[in-house]
Amino acid sequence: MGQENAAKPEQKIAIITGGSRGLGRNTAVSAAKHGIDSIITYHSNRAEADAAVAEIQALGRKAVPLQLDAGKTSTFDAFAAEVKRALKETWGRETFDYLVNNAGMSAPGSIADMKEDDFDALVNVHLKGMFFLTQKLLPLIKDGGRIVNISSGLARFSMPGYAVYGSLKGAVETMTRYMAKELGPRRIAVNVVAPGAIETDFGGGRIRDNPELNKMVASVTAMGRVGVPDDIGPMIAVLLSDENRWMTGQRLEVSGGMNL
Repeated sequence: MGQENAAKPEQKIAIITGGSRGLGRNTAVSAAKHGIDSIITYHSNRAEADAAVAEIQALGRKAVPLQLDAGKTSTFDAFAAEVKRALKETWGRETFDYLVNNAGMSAPGSIADMKEDDFDALVNVHLKGMFFLTQKLLPLIKDGGRIVNISSGLARFSMPGYAVYGSLKGAVETMTRYMAKELGPRRIAVNVVAPGAIETDFGGGRIRDNPELNKMVASVTAMGRVGVPDDIGPMIAVLLSDENRWMTGQRLEVSGGMNL
């Protein structure tokens, strides 16, 4: 009888930005396989987001798609209000458990040729947007929760054309340590995952669709191939688990040993 009256564990919920495609979608699906529901964001392709939701629902989990321009901080108040509405209507809750700051964009350019508009767009999405979206959502993250920020192997090694992108990801890694320090009193663990080159449509699918580039990346990777989304999403999902509650402020590179 005591077991029958025991409180049912609260359903875990993750917000995954850029969760409608690529690594974000793989992370949301992997989280669903671990029993985690999600709010996934999309920039403009609602049909793609609905397909991701259907894939998650087929695994017996709940998912809600919300539109978000991760580089436009003026929209974040309205987004936070939508998050509150979705939490109440779908889960009867006022908080969520996990935030995965995954949304990103690519605008390659050498130091000599980088356009200022592209520079600003990269900053707005990868650093300013990540910072202020996290700030807006802090009141809704449950104490004892998790934040995972997404970096890149390009913060450790250099490739021509990615000076701005790689530098911003380096800033994300530093910001992660500050978040871990400041949110520690709330028992919120904050870590950063740095994927290597992955075969997705990111950056116009350069790694996936360019055989010569794909072969070059594979040649400098210890595991001998380019990564795929299934190498990353499951790792992030595991990182959210209670088993990793005592790890915070850490950088975890998942690159197959690229440029060791």
